[in-house]
Amino acid sequence: MNNRFTSMLSGLLFASLSFNAATAHAQSDNFSTQQLAQVEQIKQQALQSDLAWNLVESLTTEVGPRMPGTPGDKAAVAWAVAKFKAMGFDKVWTEPATFPKWIRYSESAAIVSPSPQPLHITALGNSISTPKAGIQAQVIEFQTLAELENAPEDAAKGKIVFINYRMNRDRDGNGYGPAVQARSRGAVVAAQKGAIGYVMRSVSTAYHRFAHTGGSHYKDGVTKIVTSAISNADADQLHRLVALGKPVTININVQAKSMGEGTSYNVIAEFTGTEFPEQHVLIGGHLDSWDLGTGALDDGAGVAITMAAAKLSVSKGQPKRSIRVVLFAAEEFGLWGAKAYVKANKNSLRNIVAAAESDFGADKIWAFDSNVHTRSLSLVSDIAAMLKSLDVEYLAKNSARGGPDLIPFRPFNIPAFGLSQDGTDYFDYHHTADDTLDKIDPEKLRQNVATYAVFTFMAANAKTRIMGK
Repeated sequence: MNNRFTSMLSGLLFASLSFNAATAHAQSDNFSTQQLAQVEQIKQQALQSDLAWNLVESLTTEVGPRMPGTPGDKAAVAWAVAKFKAMGFDKVWTEPATFPKWIRYSESAAIVSPSPQPLHITALGNSISTPKAGIQAQVIEFQTLAELENAPEDAAKGKIVFINYRMNRDRDGNGYGPAVQARSRGAVVAAQKGAIGYVMRSVSTAYHRFAHTGGSHYKDGVTKIVTSAISNADADQLHRLVALGKPVTININVQAKSMGEGTSYNVIAEFTGTEFPEQHVLIGGHLDSWDLGTGALDDGAGVAITMAAAKLSVSKGQPKRSIRVVLFAAEEFGLWGAKAYVKANKNSLRNIVAAAESDFGADKIWAFDSNVHTRSLSLVSDIAAMLKSLDVEYLAKNSARGGPDLIPFRPFNIPAFGLSQDGTDYFDYHHTADDTLDKIDPEKLRQNVATYAVFTFMAANAKTRIMGK
């Protein structure tokens, strides 16, 4: 077989495959063959683009930590406004969000007896301070929050409660919910049992010696006690000492302060639709971070992914429906930006045709699902088909919850989507000093952007809008 004939045969085969693919695409009731060809082009653009990397590098380097109410938070808002304008969004604006402001000053801990040694500790958000010399008392260990709740009323009187719950590792992060209960309510339950302080194993899957911070809460009428977390390695050490059967005494010193009401801003940008401008796709992440690291995974990556995806999704022209990126404020302190957004925009939430938040790091997106009206499932299936080449599995459960900042939207039955990232390693770095730019893989970041860009383009340009349940 000569080379010319081989070349002709290859060309015919390619043309046949292309025709068959186009014919299959043309059967869609939701998208034209031209639109699906554009989706493929956008997908390839995104897989070659460093836009998201450049954004997250800039945010984590030029701004750094962005805890609500700090100078870094204010700088992040200015950074986002400037970046959106430079990227050519049609509209850029901010909306205020208030939150309970809290500042960390210092923290330290040590085992005093029987074997003096330091502990790697962090105060949990909203913790009160200890006296200047700290608090010192015997440790009483519980394996779970439920075990503490079921203990006698005076079980921890005069002691420091230690909950040693070990979080499990899974790519969908299913261990977080059970573990985070001890972070949120542990100090309240400990105080009810007579404790003078509270420390827990970090909500973490890590083997490194970093303590993981995170939000915690007090309850009216219950004495406030210091609330803190130690690294997994230190939790293991403390457990071994307690298991020896001798009294274990530790000192915890936390200096922190609640400072009343603070104000930050949701930063919002939009590419305006040509046919149905009031209808919009809403994607985004949260702009704030904890103060220990530079917030690269949580949630600088989500900020960059959705900003870049929106920009790439309009590379073939203005969309039929608007594409809105919302960078939520004060998520780490309790979804305060999302709550403010819903309150300020409650009369237009019905115009959301699709919503998704990227807030689970920067590993590859492995699954896609929706929470929409059954009439919109064929459209969702078309989107899923275009994501398949990115190794994204369509779960087809139609029960997606969306990211944390979409929780306040749930009563309004908006069409929510889950673009699920692999979280196997996410809780190794979550809320620690180790959440830094070097943990992001640029290739995996590009796959995230491609997935979000395909989703955004298709949701914005479908023949009919996606409807909520």
